[in-house]
Amino acid sequence: MKQKTDSFGGFNEHGLILNKAFELDPVNRKLMEDKAKNKFNRVCVFCGSSSGNRTVFSDAALDLGHELVKRRINLVYGGGSVGLMGLISQTVHDGGCHVLGVIPTALLPLEISGHTVGELISVSNMHERKAEMARQADGFIALPGGYGTMEELLEMITWAQLGIHNKPVGLLNVDGYYNPLLALFDNSVAEGFIHPTARNIVVSASTAKELMVKMEQYTPSHEQVAPRESWEINPLGYSTQLDNGDQPT
Repeated sequence: MKQKTDSFGGFNEHGLILNKAFELDPVNRKLMEDKAKNKFNRVCVFCGSSSGNRTVFSDAALDLGHELVKRRINLVYGGGSVGLMGLISQTVHDGGCHVLGVIPTALLPLEISGHTVGELISVSNMHERKAEMARQADGFIALPGGYGTMEELLEMITWAQLGIHNKPVGLLNVDGYYNPLLALFDNSVAEGFIHPTARNIVVSASTAKELMVKMEQYTPSHEQVAPRESWEINPLGYSTQLDNGDQPT
């Protein structure tokens, strides 16, 4: 830190006041600049309590965790300490970012084994779990997973289509795992069940880095069924105010 003076140094490109009396060291300056460039404060990752049968899925969870840490993005997830949930939560926590797990009380004995990391919220049921994760997140990513992962993914896509939120929904398509699901979406468009603009709600990529870039560039282009202001979601624990510029806590 340099000797204090009374000189005012103006503003930097991120709108931060610069005082010549205080200058950040290079490491903290880079962290601050990286954070200022991020679109997301916290991302929700949907993934399973299983690791799958191939190491490519575990590798993808670790890679996504490292990508979030690199971008200084916090994590909200299903709260488990096993499977892909355990891998990504440990990676993000070890990287110095905040981890928030949300888990129904009934699943505590099944999805938590041994040491958990970060903050854990216990809720009454699956509806509260999804609503709380949605409330806390600025965007959503689905890793490979089973029924639960796909159900969570599809609900966030549906909420975007309905106008409940305008947050990006990303699909990490590891080694083509989600190709059949993406083909189903395309077929639904062709058969007239999904509007072509609504197909753009989902962004997908085969790597975490590419997916994060696409999500940062995402701009909603679909026709919403109803405006966000018309939805009364507070009974579910979800606040539409977070979509109007407020940051999750």
